Amino acid sequence: MRTTLLLISLFIITSTAFGQTNLYENPEFDAIAAEHKIIAIVPFKTQVSLRPKQMKDMTPEQLERMERAEGEGIQTAMYSWFLKRKKRGDMKTVEVQDPNTTTALLSRNNIDYDNIRDYTPQELANILGVDAIISGDYETNKPMSEGASAVLGILVGFWGSTNSAVINMSVHNAADGVLLWNYNKKVRGSIGSTPEDLINILMRKASRRLAYTKKK
Repeated sequence: MRTTLLLISLFIITSTAFGQTNLYENPEFDAIAAEHKIIAIVPFKTQVSLRPKQMKDMTPEQLERMERAEGEGIQTAMYSWFLKRKKRGDMKTVEVQDPNTTTALLSRNNIDYDNIRDYTPQELANILGVDAIISGDYETNKPMSEGASAVLGILVGFWGSTNSAVINMSVHNAADGVLLWNYNKKVRGSIGSTPEDLINILMRKASRRLAYTKKK
């Protein structure tokens, strides 16, 4: 009986763990990535779910500004994450486009956070002059970027100690728009207070399966 209960418990724990993370890797990703010289990260489309009390004094425009700031914060944090891997020697063959350059090039083509989804990853990559593009969605109940904080102002006790986040990250090839990699992960609990903290947690295991950073 005890053995049966143990097996059931292990099954539940394993199912829960795998249910929190989904990863797709194109069989040709390694070979295709070997030819890449530069990649770019665009702002992540963000949805922030606040409590009713927190929403009370916030206008739709303020919420939109906060979500935009949070999406750009994730973009910058991911760029920093890649730079650290490059400094450590984990990324020797590919460069990552500076987000400021990405924003400027998109702006010249009248593309911004609001209409970026009107363009395919392949179109965006060609506009940016890169070999692959990283994009995605991000949901949270606890915004962490400085830009989002500026929109909210200083609210005592707003952050709390527990938060949750879901990130859906994709890598598309510029040449043909093919999906090379998709990573969907949900994190719940105390995950830090900055986008950098979040990205470090989310990418800790994913980096082992990402062609640009995994050990050969």
